[in-house]
Amino acid sequence: MRVSEGSPLYGRDPLLRSLVPRLTGLAYDERSRTGREHQGDLPVVLVTGYHGMGRSAVLEELAARYRDRLPLAHVRAVASESAAFPRAPADGGAPTASTLVEILAELVCGLAPDLRRRFPVLVPGLFAVSGWHHGNGEQRDAACLRFARLLLACRLAGGDENALRHAWATAVEGRLETVDAEADAEWRRDAVTAAVVAEYADRYPPAAAQEWYRGRFPRGADGQDPLVLLGEWFQRGGDYRHAAEQTLMAAFLHDVASSFGRLQRWNREPWPLILIDDAHCPPGQDFLDLLLEHRALPERPDREELVVVATRLGGLPENASDAVRRDLPDLVKSSGWQRRGLAPSAGLLAVPLTPLGRDDILPLLVPDWPARPLHPYLASAVHSLTGGHPAVTTVLCAAVLDATKRGRSVSPRDLLELTAKDGRPVTEALLERLLPDRRQRDRLTLLSLARDSTAAEALAEHLRLQGPDQLPANSATDYLEEQQWQQLTPPDQPLVTDALLRTLLVHEARRTSSRAEDGRGWQDIHRFLRMHHAQRGESGEADALRHTLAAGNAETVVAMLAEEFQSEKDAQAAAHWLLCLQYAATAPTPPTGDWTDERMQIALGAHDGRYAELHEIERCVNRLLHALWHVSEPHAEPDPDMCKAVGEELAYLSPRHPSWHAVLGQAARSWPAAARKKRPFPISGQ
Repeated sequence: MRVSEGSPLYGRDPLLRSLVPRLTGLAYDERSRTGREHQGDLPVVLVTGYHGMGRSAVLEELAARYRDRLPLAHVRAVASESAAFPRAPADGGAPTASTLVEILAELVCGLAPDLRRRFPVLVPGLFAVSGWHHGNGEQRDAACLRFARLLLACRLAGGDENALRHAWATAVEGRLETVDAEADAEWRRDAVTAAVVAEYADRYPPAAAQEWYRGRFPRGADGQDPLVLLGEWFQRGGDYRHAAEQTLMAAFLHDVASSFGRLQRWNREPWPLILIDDAHCPPGQDFLDLLLEHRALPERPDREELVVVATRLGGLPENASDAVRRDLPDLVKSSGWQRRGLAPSAGLLAVPLTPLGRDDILPLLVPDWPARPLHPYLASAVHSLTGGHPAVTTVLCAAVLDATKRGRSVSPRDLLELTAKDGRPVTEALLERLLPDRRQRDRLTLLSLARDSTAAEALAEHLRLQGPDQLPANSATDYLEEQQWQQLTPPDQPLVTDALLRTLLVHEARRTSSRAEDGRGWQDIHRFLRMHHAQRGESGEADALRHTLAAGNAETVVAMLAEEFQSEKDAQAAAHWLLCLQYAATAPTPPTGDWTDERMQIALGAHDGRYAELHEIERCVNRLLHALWHVSEPHAEPDPDMCKAVGEELAYLSPRHPSWHAVLGQAARSWPAAARKKRPFPISGQ
């Protein structure tokens, strides 16, 4: 069965069905072996992409397809939060790990049951580096829980996990009874390491592991227990810890390589598969760096056949200039990867997850054929709104299907008014997924209405938004940059530079403003922003008009534009006037409870009778503004009548100004085509 077209995995087949089977030697959804592409030196596959591009979904699908068919471990790296070692998830999902040692422990727990050798070198090393500060019960319990899970996974012990944890804590604490409470912290910590190693050695004599570790230390260390020395180096930090971590990685790869002897290779047993999600987090990055460093050694002692697929938020790391990059379609026949040079990043095969194309979206809207006819431009509108963002596209298409099943007719302008499967407004559900931090999400919902960082900071101060250690707008941009939504936000650009994210935030602000209090309503915010920009004089005129229109006060905008048209004689002012007109028309529409959308009727002259007392120039500007406002919505398919009206009204105004007729005449010819093709409106002289 193919990947469902309604799934966030749609379009990821070259990675799932072609590349990974060629690396593991096992077909994706068949119980058959497949030819391996690489022998002796495998690339680390790094799947990159932004929030909602399907990175985690790819790993979850691989875990579901290959679990119980080959040795597999699936771990999600997270930022360090506490000393507590996380318990295995009850729902069978990927366990989390906040340190390199935790990642290695989770890999052992995942791989050990299916490997011939159950990490006889690495496990004693993990015990040695898992000490704690004497007297810290939380750290002790976390370490002993790790011990229990490692022993159970490697079948070195049986019984209950909690009972085993308690037994180890009691045994090690018993060995520490003679430790001097007045001794310095480092000495007491080393005493814990020695006690842990001694307890392990009494239960599971590690002679072979000690011999292996002894070869990793300088000759001056002869006579010392190498496991104790490993733990002491690890706890000392700095360069000592890095050396200890390199040793742990070497032990891990040695054990994996030793599990595949000549018989397993002759039988073409599938290689083990490890999946590391969110490898941009420090523990995941540490793991990949150490793995790549080891594989880049010119004389690797162990040629382990370990398939690694990791995901990274954003693009490639800065130090990965030697990585091989391949787009998804390139993976169908071959990965095209070959190690070039000894740089660690030469071992990376980077696969960016790209947005869906326009042609990919119609199948998501009509999965069951024949289907109820939809709006003819709905697929195009979804693509215009989402830019092909897989997660947002999938949620919106599912919401469309749900609405049509309930008998509702959905037009492009209705997309953001739909509800998700759980009944929540679709923008609320999407933003919760795209911006996980609720505090920053709520803050950005308000500040997204501002023109730039300066206006956002003024608005934050006006609304009395609180920042943790800095200005709220700066904190918000730092969060967006940290989450890889944007980089180095210019102060004169919108606070949220991603068009999709900004559209969702603005709509959420509109949706929630009806119940807002303390000056946080839609009208209050736009009134403040209009005044903020009006104080800047001519440079803020376009922004002031835009916020005036966003508040629903079209009459004021029309009056100001018409007055300038009739009073300004300078030929150079035509470009500024068109800029103000065009930019004002990008204003978001007010909430439906405060405003009725009559833009089309006004633009086509159906309501001219309301404005009989106005001068014809002002009525023309009124029709032109509403036509532009209608066609400027980013996700709505431009109405042909509205595009035509833009040209007709500009053509009417052109001969009625003594010095602007050439510029207006050119706009009358070029703007309708730009509106139809959803391109920027060209302005002569700009």
